[in-house]
Amino acid sequence: MALKSERDYGQEKLYREQIVTTFDLVEFKEVLLKDLVRIIADNYSSTPKKWIKSFEVRKLLGISPGKLQNLRDEGLLPFTKVGGMIFYEYTDIQKMLKEHKATIGQFKP
Repeated sequence: MALKSERDYGQEKLYREQIVTTFDLVEFKEVLLKDLVRIIADNYSSTPKKWIKSFEVRKLLGISPGKLQNLRDEGLLPFTKVGGMIFYEYTDIQKMLKEHKATIGQFKP
């Protein structure tokens, strides 16, 4: 004998035990969030990479490829070239930013 909550979906029948409830969804959400937090924590490193590529530097500083080229040409940002790839040491980027840090009195209208 079939249950009243049984639904006919093509050849398969859906029973009351197979219905997903709001409680099931909330429980699933909590488990999913915990798993995501764990995965992110496992893959996130508070220590940045020692060497980073050009595209990462551009993204980090929010600059164009031309501006990055100017920083290299002017000797403001040291780099290492291996094959066709250009790498920058993270500490050199920090050093450049600190050396060119402006204070309010340095800007003239």
